[in-house]
Amino acid sequence: MLGYDDKRNFFRMMVNSPCELQVNDEESSRTLHAVCKDISATGMSLEVAESSVEVGTQVHVSIDSNSSQIPSLSAMATVVRCEPESESSCVIGVEISEMK
Repeated sequence: MLGYDDKRNFFRMMVNSPCELQVNDEESSRTLHAVCKDISATGMSLEVAESSVEVGTQVHVSIDSNSSQIPSLSAMATVVRCEPESESSCVIGVEISEMK
């Protein structure tokens, strides 16, 4: 029997890279520092220092590159999953809607 990860259309690449997350929701517009845990062709997993981020929230993710051979990443995405990591942090899954 196939596990959930085996049903994915794209493989995940583990990155553990610092990134910046601009959140625009009903509460406010704010910028958060996050860690991109993994990325695939259609989404990514991010650990943020917030207790939760509401599913459906639109975010802009920026990951700077330290290499001249690898371009920086800038993407618009939608939060599709939010799992508490601790009292003050959570891991969110986002679906990429547009690469810039």
